[in-house]
Amino acid sequence: MLSAHGFSLSSRVIAINGLLFALGTALLAFSPATVSSRPLWSEVIVLVVGLAVMIVANGVLVGGTLRPLDRLVTQLDRVRSTEPVERLPVPRSGLGHDLAESVNDLFARIDTARRDSSLAALAAQEAERARIAQELHDGVGQSLTAVLLELGAIVEQADPDTAAALTGVRETTRASLDEVRGVARQLRPHVLEDLGLRSALVALTTELFSHGETHVRRGIMPGLPALDDPVELVVFRVAQEALTNVARHARARTVELTLNQVGTDVVLTVRDDGIGIAPGAVGTGVRGMRERATLVDGQVEIGRRDGGGTQVRLVVPA
Repeated sequence: MLSAHGFSLSSRVIAINGLLFALGTALLAFSPATVSSRPLWSEVIVLVVGLAVMIVANGVLVGGTLRPLDRLVTQLDRVRSTEPVERLPVPRSGLGHDLAESVNDLFARIDTARRDSSLAALAAQEAERARIAQELHDGVGQSLTAVLLELGAIVEQADPDTAAALTGVRETTRASLDEVRGVARQLRPHVLEDLGLRSALVALTTELFSHGETHVRRGIMPGLPALDDPVELVVFRVAQEALTNVARHARARTVELTLNQVGTDVVLTVRDDGIGIAPGAVGTGVRGMRERATLVDGQVEIGRRDGGGTQVRLVVPA
C-alpha cells in the first residue's frame, strides 16, 4: 500500500475528507445560521458558497496529496520509451520520494533479471555449440577418418585403374574431413578460451584469408580494458560472422578489422571494399549479430560504405 510518513494514501484522503465534513458540521452546529422551512434565496446562496468552499478546499488538499502520482505517471510515460529505461527523478521527501524510490528499485531488479536471463541464454547457446562441435569431432570426424584409412588400405591392394578412382574418392573424403574440423573449430573457438580475444581475432583473420587474395589489415588497440567473458564472446562471434560474410560473399580486395576503446565502450569495426550489402537486407547472420549484441547491452550497426563495401560496427560496454 502506498504510504508516506507512516500513513497510507487511502488513509490520508479519508482523513482530509473527514476533516472537511467535520468542519462543515461544526459550522452548521455552532453558527447562528438557520435555514427556513422554505429556504430564502439568501440562505441558498450561503449554502452554495459554503459547498463551493468545501469543494475547493477538498480539491486543494486532496490534489496536493495525489499530485505526486500525476507527476509519476507523466515521468513513467517518458522513461518507458527509453532504452535502457531511465530512472525516475526522486523528490526530496513525501509520497513522491517513497514512490519514485520503489519504482526505481523495481527497474533495477528488472534490469538485473533481464541481464541474468541474457547471460544464461548466451551460455546455453555456447553450450549447444560446444556439444555440436564435440559430436562433429567424435562422430562424423572419426567416421571420416576411418573411411580414409579403409580407402588407403584398399588403394594399396587395388589395380591401377581402380586405385586412381579411389584416390579421387579419398581426396574428396579428406576435404570433407577438413571441412568438418573447420566447422567444429568455428563452433567452439578454443583459441579464445586459451589465448584471449586479441589472439583469437588474429587467428580468425588468418584462417579465413591466408589462402585467398583478400588483403587483411588489423588494428587492435593495446591496453584495452579487460572484458567479461560473455562480452568477449559476443565480440568474437560478431567479428566471426562479419569476416565470414566478407570471405564468402563480398569479393573484396581488402578487409579491415579494428578494435578500440571509445569512452567507456569498446568498439569493433569490420569494413571491406567489396560489392556491399544489399539495402535493407536482414538475413539470419545480421539478426544473429544484433541478437548477440543485445544480450550484453551492445549495439550493432550494419550498412554500405560510401566508397563501396560494407561496414559492421559493434559497440559494447567495457
